[in-house]
Amino acid sequence: MSATMTPDRTTSAPSIGKNARGYIERVRGGDMGALPAVIGLVVLCTVFTALRPSFFTPINFANLFTQGAGIIVIAMGLVFVLLIGEIDLSAGFASGVCAAVLAVTLADHGLPWYVAVVAAIVTGVLIGTALGTLVAKVGIPSFVVTLAAFLGFQGLLLLLVDQGTNVPVRDQVILAISNNNLPPVIGWAVFAVGVGGYAILQLLRARKRVARGLLADPLSLIALRVGGLAVISGLAVYALNLERSRNPALTSLQGMPVVVPIVIVLLLVWTFVLRRTAFGRHLYAVGGNAEAARRAGIAVDRIRISAFVICSGMAAVGGIIAASRAASVDPNTGGSTVLLYAVGAAVIGGTSLFGGKGRVLDAVLGGAVVAVIENGMGLLGYSAGVKYIVTGSVLLLAAGVDALLRKRAAASGLR
Repeated sequence: MSATMTPDRTTSAPSIGKNARGYIERVRGGDMGALPAVIGLVVLCTVFTALRPSFFTPINFANLFTQGAGIIVIAMGLVFVLLIGEIDLSAGFASGVCAAVLAVTLADHGLPWYVAVVAAIVTGVLIGTALGTLVAKVGIPSFVVTLAAFLGFQGLLLLLVDQGTNVPVRDQVILAISNNNLPPVIGWAVFAVGVGGYAILQLLRARKRVARGLLADPLSLIALRVGGLAVISGLAVYALNLERSRNPALTSLQGMPVVVPIVIVLLLVWTFVLRRTAFGRHLYAVGGNAEAARRAGIAVDRIRISAFVICSGMAAVGGIIAASRAASVDPNTGGSTVLLYAVGAAVIGGTSLFGGKGRVLDAVLGGAVVAVIENGMGLLGYSAGVKYIVTGSVLLLAAGVDALLRKRAAASGLR
């Protein structure tokens, strides 16, 4: 028996203390991950709550989700392009074009909502294929290609909405995405499935690593992670299920916004793609060193085109969410600060502008920071000019931190 137990001892993971010390060493070496975004989010929420108590209320908490959802979804797609060291300046207006396709399909042709959604997403995929092909096959820099598309899509959007006409979106299914809430019991069901699924995945991952003779996280660390997720998400669901209406007898307003589980599903799917598939590993390889990836047999051009396809496809989903929230599409849909906020969300969350480093979760965390800044400063009565300056400063700070951390990581031998 002792012989059979030896592998378990040798493959057992270090304690929580050793894991913590290892994490601290990685942070000192320049691998901070999402830590700056998390700290920034805590600080911003604390400051805004102190200055304007109405910030920390159930109704405003729910507003943060609906305000930031569109930007977060577009930022998720941008993470894939940033991972390969490219940029997509057209993602904002691409979302507007896809939203216009959705609205025109519904309003002018009277087709069902699911046909309109498919048409919008297919439009995004076609846009991404065209952009990726020009970058990967023709060799035009992504900055130039997507800048040209940024200008061209503005004109295409004008044509689709008949030179500035506001196209209404009246389909109840589409409107429900950003304007309706789930019953409280469904919110708790989403919480239970999410936390339970996360716990199962963590245990399966540890079991597989032990079976392969590799170090696995101890049960105490897994329990800590699952418990932390349960507490944070449980508090969020509880707050969202509180009554937010000023006149509950007339109209009840409680429950998780419908858009929240949509964002969660997208986060889980794309996280799985990046972390658990060969395609995801190839993305990181191309972003780290494209030539080395090519010599290793990776189809670099196909990976680059795929990244743009995912980016524009997610822009289409973001456009659908924006059309749902505004209940219409006009020439400004996808314009203004949409692109800047989406890129800022990805970078602020921890995705590197230099390629090879990033997670889909970065878009969620960074999008939360952007939404909190926009929402909090609006409650404080600051003008749009001040909000732009603050958001731009936060983005510049995030990019500066990324550059400095890369230098530190290189000096410490982590890269």
